[in-house]
Amino acid sequence: MLAILDYEAGNQTSVLRGLSGQGLEAIITAEAKVLAAADGVIFPGVGAAGQAMGMLRRTGLDRTLRELADAGKPLLGICLGCQILLEFSEEDETPTLGLVSGRCRRFDPRLRDEEGEALRIPHMGWNSCVLKAPCRLFRGIPPEAEFYFVHSYYADPDPDLVLATTRHGLDFCSVLGRDGFWAVQFHPEKSGRAGLALLRNFHDYCLERDKKTC
Repeated sequence: MLAILDYEAGNQTSVLRGLSGQGLEAIITAEAKVLAAADGVIFPGVGAAGQAMGMLRRTGLDRTLRELADAGKPLLGICLGCQILLEFSEEDETPTLGLVSGRCRRFDPRLRDEEGEALRIPHMGWNSCVLKAPCRLFRGIPPEAEFYFVHSYYADPDPDLVLATTRHGLDFCSVLGRDGFWAVQFHPEKSGRAGLALLRNFHDYCLERDKKTC
């Protein structure tokens, strides 16, 4: 079973539907014991970094996330849940979880698109991901697949953790992490067939890993 972290930062229900619609078992929870017992944890989010970090600190879920990561629990961050895994966010000038080296940066409004027009911020719509390293999440997903983005900030992690990039005025990191610890800037739960396949790949990885450690 997968656990979807509930910290009042939106879109948990959409993620649950994306899993349960494929017959995959998942639960939305804020209970540390349930999170620790799950095969893997999904850390979604929409909204502002400052507000999200405030909620995590008030509830102690920031500490829970660090403990899960230290224990090697498979983790998938989504959108805001990707950004606040880093050390600092330029949104609200917020110190964040620090589970990943790097910062979350705002798209520079001076950036231009391929036609020389001012870049549209937030970045909203469908874009592809260019893989920079093998990633289990993309197993069976065509290279031309597109995912749904909506964000004004982007992750700028340690280069060794960049797994895929996407173009929006610049090539930004759209997938980061390492085996079993991943984060994506886009919304897989809103990305049609490719996004649902990515969620299933995470689910399958978690179950395969659990069987190996039994």
